[in-house]
Amino acid sequence: MSRALALLLLLASLAAEAHKPSDSYLHLKIDGAQVTGQWDIALRDLEQAIGLDSSGDGEITWGELRARHADIAAYALARLSLTGDAKSCPLRVTGHQVDHHSDGAYAVLRFAADCGIAPAAIEIGYKLFFDFDAQHKGLLKLEYQDTIQTLVFTPERSLQRFVLAEQSALRQFLSYGREGVWHIWIGYDHILFLISLLLPAVLMRDRRRWLPVARFGDAFWDVFKIVTSFTVAHSITLSLAALGMISLPSRLVESAIAVSVVLAALNNLIPLVGGRRWLVAFAFGLIHGFGFASVLAELGLPRDALVLALVGFNLGVEAGQLSIVAGFLPLAYFLRRGWFYRQVILFGGSTAIAAIAMVWLLERALNMKLISA
Repeated sequence: MSRALALLLLLASLAAEAHKPSDSYLHLKIDGAQVTGQWDIALRDLEQAIGLDSSGDGEITWGELRARHADIAAYALARLSLTGDAKSCPLRVTGHQVDHHSDGAYAVLRFAADCGIAPAAIEIGYKLFFDFDAQHKGLLKLEYQDTIQTLVFTPERSLQRFVLAEQSALRQFLSYGREGVWHIWIGYDHILFLISLLLPAVLMRDRRRWLPVARFGDAFWDVFKIVTSFTVAHSITLSLAALGMISLPSRLVESAIAVSVVLAALNNLIPLVGGRRWLVAFAFGLIHGFGFASVLAELGLPRDALVLALVGFNLGVEAGQLSIVAGFLPLAYFLRRGWFYRQVILFGGSTAIAAIAMVWLLERALNMKLISA
């Protein structure tokens, strides 16, 4: 029972983290020695860091935000550094705005820097909010001579270096691929949906009982159908949404993703779909594709290499997904004969996943936070 409790506690911790994580969006454009930038920072994160709601009424007004412009600029720019060929490029503020992203209002900080001479390489240091939020990410879009490269800053990757002459279509492809891998690894709702579908793959249903499959091949082909269906489905909607052909409200998409996790987990407790879980993977994979597309939209698609970036991101998602499957399936097959797998991992895990996803659903549908990170 201690192992079951540990599993439940682990999954409960994911519930706190799966609400849209803290992000900021940094766009740098390099033109010779000059650098111009825009930095979108969530007001909720700034409120936690420096306090913006002076009235204490729970809402941040334009007047309250405007009164703190200097403090916001000082706080943010102290946590961002640009170095061109080992020479510091001093930052200066050029404007303030407000914008809205899918998860709320953001302060928009515009700035510029002068590196003196056109650098061959530029190094970017990013430390925003890392001192109190290890889950925070900075999403960078670096533009240089009609090429765009993207990456994500994390506490482990807070310093990044770019050799500008090496920017190319191949590097763009690899950059978007890397971000696709990273997104699936931190997309706890996508991961738990996939795991919910995979949990019964090493078992078979016989007279209302779960029995272990006899051969690894049986489990492998079940997983193959599920993963292929999920991949085809989310690739369709990811592409259509990223190209602007279909658009759905973010809250609707995120709520529907939570519903998909609930239903996939409950199907393990009360099997209704049975061997047709690949159909569930395809149907809800269409919804998950819109979730992937929202991340790609924030990163931005380069107009000169749109298809290349889209394919790279999608292949990155698949690579990240396959790495999860490769780690899960052999272990599940090894454990399938014991009571621990059926009682704790399948039933206990599915129950915990369904409960967590219900919390996500309430949070996303009602735009509220029930579990604090």
